[in-house]
Amino acid sequence: MKIFLTGPPGIGKSTVLRRVKEGLEHRGLCVGGVFCPETRDGGARTGFEIVDVYSGTRGILAGTYLHGNKKIGRYVVNLDDLRRVGVKALETAQKTADVILIDEVGPMEMLGCDFQEAVLRVVSSSKPVIGIIHWRMQHPVVEAIRVRRDVSIMEVTLQNRETLHSVILAEILENMDKETP
Repeated sequence: MKIFLTGPPGIGKSTVLRRVKEGLEHRGLCVGGVFCPETRDGGARTGFEIVDVYSGTRGILAGTYLHGNKKIGRYVVNLDDLRRVGVKALETAQKTADVILIDEVGPMEMLGCDFQEAVLRVVSSSKPVIGIIHWRMQHPVVEAIRVRRDVSIMEVTLQNRETLHSVILAEILENMDKETP
């Protein structure tokens, strides 16, 4: 089972994903993958971290204060940390986690070819995956995810964002129970 959340910026996709993670861990499941929380300075967003869900290892995904030629809007993307933290987190999760999280498959993350390949490997694995795909993003990796028969795309809205984590958690647990002999 693969579930990917989508929706406009700021609607609560990462919050839903974090709540799913907490529910899974509360039930004793091992959760791995990546989160990409924003960084702020004085209330203004300055970039994004990349965090290994399992180990807690952190890196800088992108920042307004970085220098380089890989840019998305005003953010310079740090491909070294994307590889060092992000790719490694997905590889480890594929080997050891019960459920894999990906926050997110978006423009910054898709600048890393290694990360693209890691996402496709995880989505092709037998493990449950819950992720976020960027709102209206056109990219071969996103399209490869969207067309899979085992993928369900759920839009986060103002109406469902407070309860969607419960729906997803129930689906994952029910599906995992069916797969357990």
